[in-house]
Amino acid sequence: MSGEFLFSLISNMTQSQRKILITGGAGNVGGSLACRLAESPDNEVVVVDNLVTGDRSKLPPASAKNVRFIKADVNRMDDLSPIMTATRFDAVFHYAALVGVQRTLANPVAVLEDIDGIRNVLSLSKNTGVGRVFYASSSEVYGEPVEMPQHEQTTPLNSRLPYAIIKNLGESYFRSYHQEFGLQFNVFRFFNTYGPKQTTDFVVPKFIAAALAGEDIPVYGDGMQTRTFCFVDDNLDTTTRVLDDPSWACETINIGSDIEMTIKSLAETVIEMTGSSSKVVHLPPLPEGDMTRRCPDITKMKKILGRELTPLRAGLEKLIDAAKNRTSSQVTNG
Repeated sequence: MSGEFLFSLISNMTQSQRKILITGGAGNVGGSLACRLAESPDNEVVVVDNLVTGDRSKLPPASAKNVRFIKADVNRMDDLSPIMTATRFDAVFHYAALVGVQRTLANPVAVLEDIDGIRNVLSLSKNTGVGRVFYASSSEVYGEPVEMPQHEQTTPLNSRLPYAIIKNLGESYFRSYHQEFGLQFNVFRFFNTYGPKQTTDFVVPKFIAAALAGEDIPVYGDGMQTRTFCFVDDNLDTTTRVLDDPSWACETINIGSDIEMTIKSLAETVIEMTGSSSKVVHLPPLPEGDMTRRCPDITKMKKILGRELTPLRAGLEKLIDAAKNRTSSQVTNG
């Protein structure tokens, strides 16, 4: 990364624009956030991603002149420091992380290395005068539930998985930097956010892709484990309102839906909505990491959002339409 490039990057920013850094901005939620923030000419958005799991196709379109993309690894201080010292960001969204149940189970050391990125972001934010930092945590911090719904003040720390441990540790880092240095922050605990930019590594697009192809839909165990599913627009509307409202600073906020559904019921709903001939097939249960229930207390989120959440069927319809359009485009281009 050359000094000339960074100088060009920063010199294109105006003093009046709000400068926002998004790490992991080529992923599902990060890319969607970048697209949303790029809609306002008052924002100047810098996206950083190492493209290990992210993809350039999830970035805002080239027509968005207030967005810059830098391929870099936030876990490397040498990569991140020049970016964050070249300007004073008003806000930093730290969304970079190794994600996906199977991927994180198979690469536990790489998951643990994400703590370097957390430390780098916080240290540089403190030293460069960032106004507020936002951390993408996860429902995994709750482990197996000890109460339902799962409230922000209740984190039993009963999961042994590296992904859950790192998310818990990351939250502690953010709170500690506020306590010791006064750095403003928010922790967002995401519960299964799905959207058009999500890959088939994740359950909703995986089920839709299988159903549209007429393939069997695999479910681990008996499929009675429950999850809640949050459409990406509900996530974005909540997090951007928190960004715009300093009264919510230093809060930990569950971001999700409060309507539970079994994984088997999700598969059956996708089959019904797509008119597919697919069948649900049961695989052996995962050895670990597949919690029995997930359902957040979203009292804070509902207050922030100020509207009803997107019904699951409405969100699924958007993803099904998007998947069909991609298939049609591939056939046409082929």
